Amino acid sequence: MSLNRHAVTRLASANVYKLFINAGPGIGVRARSTLSRIWVPTGGVAASDTETGHEKLIRAGFLRQSQSGIFQLLPLGLRVQNKLEALLDKHMASIGASKLSLSTLTSEELWRRSGRFDQNSSELFRLTDRKQFSMMLSPTHEEEVTSLVASTLKSHKDLPLRLYQTTRKYRDEMRPRHGLLRSREFVMKDLYSFDKSFASAVSTYDEVAKAYRAFFADLKLPILVAEASSGDMGGNHSHEYHLPSSIGEDTVISCDSCNFTANDEVATIRSPLDSMVPGQSMQEQDTRIWHGITKDRRRLVKAWYPGKGSAGKTAEINMHAVREVITDLDPSIDDPLKAWAESTSARAESTSHGGIEIINVVDMRLVDSYSEMMNEVSISPADKGIPIRTISQLPGTTENNAKGLDLLRPTEGDGCPRCKTGQLRVQKALELGHTFYLGTRYSEPLALTVALPNSKEPVPVEMGCYGIGVSRIFGAVAEHKADERGLQWPRAIAPFEIVVIPSSGVTDTTLEFYDKLSCQLAASEGRAVDTVLDDRKLTFGWKMQDADMIGYPVVVVLGRAWRDKGICEVQCRSLSLKENIPVEDLATYLASVLSRL
Repeated sequence: MSLNRHAVTRLASANVYKLFINAGPGIGVRARSTLSRIWVPTGGVAASDTETGHEKLIRAGFLRQSQSGIFQLLPLGLRVQNKLEALLDKHMASIGASKLSLSTLTSEELWRRSGRFDQNSSELFRLTDRKQFSMMLSPTHEEEVTSLVASTLKSHKDLPLRLYQTTRKYRDEMRPRHGLLRSREFVMKDLYSFDKSFASAVSTYDEVAKAYRAFFADLKLPILVAEASSGDMGGNHSHEYHLPSSIGEDTVISCDSCNFTANDEVATIRSPLDSMVPGQSMQEQDTRIWHGITKDRRRLVKAWYPGKGSAGKTAEINMHAVREVITDLDPSIDDPLKAWAESTSARAESTSHGGIEIINVVDMRLVDSYSEMMNEVSISPADKGIPIRTISQLPGTTENNAKGLDLLRPTEGDGCPRCKTGQLRVQKALELGHTFYLGTRYSEPLALTVALPNSKEPVPVEMGCYGIGVSRIFGAVAEHKADERGLQWPRAIAPFEIVVIPSSGVTDTTLEFYDKLSCQLAASEGRAVDTVLDDRKLTFGWKMQDADMIGYPVVVVLGRAWRDKGICEVQCRSLSLKENIPVEDLATYLASVLSRL
């Protein structure tokens, strides 16, 4: 007997339906999902005209705040988080990464050995046990995983090694804000790679970057991959994964002509022609001086920069550019001149002047006229006799390959430094992920070495670390995709992909329809499709508004046309879709809609 394709589909659907109806304990068929059996505390929270995505998450019943920067995930929220983690697991498996779970508590001593403790101690949750052993709640796990691998690695044949986890992390944020976007307790996926050579480490970096792009593509998010600074993580190869957003705390610079994209810490503009005319006064050139001070209060920093940028626009100092040459600059001081005066006064009283100096950091546009301008600047009596040093080029460069300092923040319309023809675009963005090539930043201080066939001595292992903020993505998607009606989840992480809403009470016919639809979708998709029935004893209008607020990708309405003619209404907000579909075509139509989400 031969069967055509449609007959096979009908037979498969019927068999799955029988399994669904007759399934007992232990049978691998998904049970019926109904909202009456899920705790969804919606309602009772008033909306506002300026409601944010985070406020919609609360009103839709995804989470509640416990304390400042700390949130409880409710059942719908946990479903979103679990789906994010499952999607990450899929992409980590694609690059051969093994999943583990490292201890939340870590030793302060490990962080002291790596040199990170003093740089980050103000953000750490610290504690001591009854034996007065100092520990902390881990914000990241570079030290722990390096120590673990150092104690277990036996041979270079065990490399490359890729280990990851998705766990809670902790950071004592001074000002938690924007809900899940800047919290004190959060979930993050962190991957650590271990290679025996630089070439192998770079190959791993590229593989991970490819997996990250695929992950964000599954979420249908317009991610910008930006060149970035490694900061206190160390290393010299780094990229950030940003979602453009008006509430973003980062700034991403991109070119309208080439693929140049960078955050404002590393972005520069096209090398400017010297627009300053020697012999003009500071007032004529609109030269400005920005003041700063180092963390030890021994050095006063004066950054000289032109007050006008390209096209005559008012220029702003690029703090990151100043920190590139003054690495211990303290940007937290609101009044550096007051702090400097207090510091020099204290040293005058103690007759200790060792190590203090004034550093002039000069923008490349002012180099030719800097000497003349210095004569116009008066020195306070308290600063007389203090050594003055001038920096006008990047560290590590010489007269033969001198690279001047660009101290201006890139602005909209500046020239691209990469292609030399395009113009720069400036966008606010949310950082959702970050990749670092670490080199031997952690393996050297924590003694993670390996003996190679051609080396006389063991060599430090080459490392990389790669993070994705699960909680941040949760909050960022809510902000990015919400509209005036409510949330809108990408199919990949929606709490349910489809909600079925009957316009009247739920009957046996309604349940049978839902069960059969679930089975037909499973047969069509080759997997269970997350479909939920809203069987709550609430008005039809309330349930429709609630469905909009929760943000299901697809809504199937069982109204009078379904009861009388077997026709369902299918709605999809993100596709601006509302169609009447006969029951016999519904599963095929829904599969088509889902494939576009």
